[in-house]
Amino acid sequence: IFLIGFFYGSITPGYIGQLMRVPYMKEKTKEPYGKLFVNSMLEVIVHTLSLYGMMVIGALLVISVLPELLYFTVAWVIILAIILLYFVKKERGEKPFCFFIKYLIPKRLKHHFTAFVDTFYTDFPKIKKLMLPLFLGIFTWIIIFTQEYIIVFALGLDIPYLYFLLLFPIANTVGFIPITFAGLGTRELAAIVLFSTLFAVAEEKIFVFALLGFVVTDIFTGFLGFLVSLSETRPKDDLSQITV
Repeated sequence: IFLIGFFYGSITPGYIGQLMRVPYMKEKTKEPYGKLFVNSMLEVIVHTLSLYGMMVIGALLVISVLPELLYFTVAWVIILAIILLYFVKKERGEKPFCFFIKYLIPKRLKHHFTAFVDTFYTDFPKIKKLMLPLFLGIFTWIIIFTQEYIIVFALGLDIPYLYFLLLFPIANTVGFIPITFAGLGTRELAAIVLFSTLFAVAEEKIFVFALLGFVVTDIFTGFLGFLVSLSETRPKDDLSQITV
């Protein structure tokens, strides 16, 4: 199911297609859609937060050259943290959704949306239980970026491993902006700006390693997910069948 979600994520802007795993999880677990939706979002958020931690450390490494990079990354992380902390508590988190349902959803659909939102906080984990997945996420990112650094090394680019490991997350984060599918183009542009500025590496070589890295870490894994999806029968549930 993870691979299927990864496949859909790799062909959609901002990797939003990862939520396509929810119908498959519903079919396998019979759990409420709201609970499955939130748990999928939590997995993505925790994995992304581990990337942001590396991003901040990377910005600190180059603060003498690009001080504005640290300001931007810290501001972004703080804003995101405030938003996440707001939604941690059920009493606060449900209010925006209730407002949305009350004033913007047609009357005939209110029941289904209410049932969906009512299960958002079912078995919602405590923050301390998310610490282990957070650290595992960092370990996963290290493996991913080490794979990409092998390409950098093969191309003979003079970029120190530690700097690459902590700076490429910034380019990767830019790729989350929902403009192109899987951040193709935006991530490469960010990598070119960073590494050509800091290490005077040829722009075309940066583009090559960023693109090859995308093929190795995203396209290949996404293709595996595509093959798995062919053997799975996607549930035909529609909105009117969503129940608690």
